[in-house]
Order: sequence, then C-alpha cells, then structure tokens
Amino acid sequence: MDTSESTDTSESTDTSGSTAGSTPTPAEDTDAPKPRGSGWRRWAMDTRPLRRPAFRRLWCSTVVTAVGSQLTAVAVPKQIYDITGSSAWVGYASLAGLLPMVVFALWGGAVADTMDRRTLLLITNSGIAVTSLLFWLQAVARLDSVVVLMVLLAVQQAFFGLNSPARNASIARLVPAGELPAANALGSTVMQTGLVAGPLLAGALIPVIGLAELYLIDALALCVTVWAVLRLPPLPPLTDSARRRAGVREIAAGFRYISGHKVLLLSFLADIIAMVCGMPRALFPQLAAETYAAYGEGLALGLLFAAIPVGAVIGGLFSGTFSRARRHGWMVIGAVTAWGAAVAGFGLSGSLWVAVAFLAAAGVADMVSMVFRGAILLSAATDDMRGRMQGVFTVVVAGGPRLADVLHGTAGSAFGPRAAVVGGGLLVVVLMLGLAAAVPALRRYRV
Repeated sequence: MDTSESTDTSESTDTSGSTAGSTPTPAEDTDAPKPRGSGWRRWAMDTRPLRRPAFRRLWCSTVVTAVGSQLTAVAVPKQIYDITGSSAWVGYASLAGLLPMVVFALWGGAVADTMDRRTLLLITNSGIAVTSLLFWLQAVARLDSVVVLMVLLAVQQAFFGLNSPARNASIARLVPAGELPAANALGSTVMQTGLVAGPLLAGALIPVIGLAELYLIDALALCVTVWAVLRLPPLPPLTDSARRRAGVREIAAGFRYISGHKVLLLSFLADIIAMVCGMPRALFPQLAAETYAAYGEGLALGLLFAAIPVGAVIGGLFSGTFSRARRHGWMVIGAVTAWGAAVAGFGLSGSLWVAVAFLAAAGVADMVSMVFRGAILLSAATDDMRGRMQGVFTVVVAGGPRLADVLHGTAGSAFGPRAAVVGGGLLVVVLMLGLAAAVPALRRYRV
C-alpha cells in the first residue's frame, strides 16, 4: 500500500499529475508499504488524501455541508410537528423522502457511469441548494402546508439520490487505491461529526434566529459545495460508457455485476446483516423511559442517540490504526462481528453509562465497517460500474436502518426491548461468522 508522502500540493494539478482541467485517470499505487512515523502518528487519522488538491476540495465542501444538511434534517420534522402536532405525520414525511431517494439513487448510479461525474455533481448540488432555498421561502411565507413540505422533501431526496453515487464513485479517480480507506475514513468522520454537531447547533439556533433561517444556512453552505465541485477536474467515463443510455437495462446490468462478483455481494450483505438485525435505535425511547428512567428520560434518550455517532467520530480520529490494512475482507468481517457483540452488550447493560460505552464501541466498529466496505466497492469494481455500485450502496445504507426500525420495534413490543436488542446483536454475530465461513471470497479479498 502506498504510504508515500511526496504528493503534489500545488493548486494547478490534479491527483494524476496532469494539469488542471485535464481528465484524471485512476492514480497508480505501486510504492511498497512504508512505515508512517511512530508513536501517536501511527494511531492518528491518515490525512494523506488531503494532500491531493482535487480530493481536498471535495472533502472541504463536505465539512461545510455535513452540518448544514443536518440543520434541514432537524428543521423539516420540527416544522411538520409544529403544523400538525402529530408524530405520525413526521414519520409519513420520512417515508415520502425514502422512495424518491431509492429510485433516483439506483438511476443516479447508472447516470454516473455514463456522463461526466463533475457535471452531474454540479447539477445535483445546485438542485439540492435550490430546494433548501424553497424550504426557506415557504417558511418565511408561513404557508404551513405539510403537502408542500413533503413535496420539497421528496424532490430534495431525489437530488440526493442522484448526487451520492456520483460523489462516492469520484473518490477512486481522485486518490490512489492505497489511500481509499483513508479517504473513506476522512469522509465518514466528517459526516458522523455532522450527525452530532448539526442537531445540537439546530437546537441552539432555533430559539435565537428561528426555524426558517436554518434552511437558509443550509442553502448558503451548499453554495460552497457547488463552488468546490466547479473547481474539480473533469471526470468523464474512461470507456465508451457515454454512448449508453442510463435506463432500466443499465441498472439491471449493475445488479448482474454484483451477483457475478462475490466480494461485492458479500460487502452489501455484511451491511444488511449489521443494520437490519443490529440497529436498535427504534427501541431507544422505550429504553430511556423504562430501563434508564432513573437517570432522567431526556438525558438518557439524548445520550443513546448520540453514542453511536460519537463512537464513529472517535474511530475516525484514530483511523490510522486500520486505514493501511490490506486484508479489507477480514476488516469488514471483524468490524461487523464487533458491532453485533457491542450491541448485545448494550442490551445487557443495566447502567446507562455502560450502555453508552457499548454503543460508542459499536460506533467505532461501524466506522471501520464503513471505511472498508466503501474501499472494497471502489477498488473491486471497474470505473464504468462504480456509479451503479454506489447507487446500490446508498439504497442499502438508507434502507437498512429503516427496516431495522420496523423489526426491532415489533420485536421489542413482543419480547421486551432488552431481549430484542440482545437477540439482534447475537444474530449479527452468528450470521456474519456463518457467511464468512460459508463463502470464502470476502475472507480472501486483499486490496
């Protein structure tokens, strides 16, 4: 794996060493592994990808929008609840955004494989910014219409579905293969930080500036993203993919590609096992009200929801410990197994602080899993398939926790919340180890 420190840091070059504006090709990664310092440097986050100007621009835009997007994520359900006084309508709005995201993520992956990905990012980021501006206008105009909010949310999630595959698939063109885990760790850490800081900032700002202005801040943050994408080098298809149409046939070809490449299929199955069987967030309110009520229901609920993202951020900050691993398959297997064990430990915990510690450990395991599943998708798939792989990845990541909410909520009502959590965590361990034993492709995969 390349640990070379000699990367061009001038703003006039892209990651392949060609002049700005030329078409970058995947960077070669031929250097032999070299140790990276000693002491804390071997533990700290690997920031080598940030020395590459194009990736640095993309990542810096993510820093801004990771928090901004969470402002809108808080503002929409808050406004819907203020209008209706019903949590059910908040849930309906979430479903209204899910279907467009799923459909357009699958289609967007096919589109990302047939056109310049920078152009697609410019279009979709501009679309997301416009919808945030429309959110602001409807709030300022005091329309108080749930229908308008749900339509805008559906449109915004459709743009997000188109955007995410192109954004993720572009990373492999901006950094060499040896730096993909580090690049994924940098991006995932920022997003997880946004999940913690964004809602806290929204809660602090609403009483001061009002709800409408949260939408405006998000729209302005997205302008930074558009500017950063505009400065990326062109990212056209490397083959004759531009001659294809992005239709049902191309989407189906993506699924056939997954089924024919076991390591890709297993990486998706690993995430489905972890999230569907082991994501217990639907039971947090009941656990806060019953098991941890002595600590204060509000405090308990906030800590439970924050623990996993905080753990993921901690894992990202110390990602130097694992970002140079070459056995990516074993890293995924170990991370998903550790996630399941930590979730089971959380379910057995009678103390809130022990429970939070287990959830934070689960967050660290989730970060490791995200980093290496993402690296496998980018390194094991050809460039003309990366968009479609990332489209499926977006659907799995978004859909898995929602299915888990249904399953854990049902199991919690039938068997009790703690039994449901423990059972789900143990099921993750059994299924992941069984899958790894039955199908060796993931165990054998090396970058």
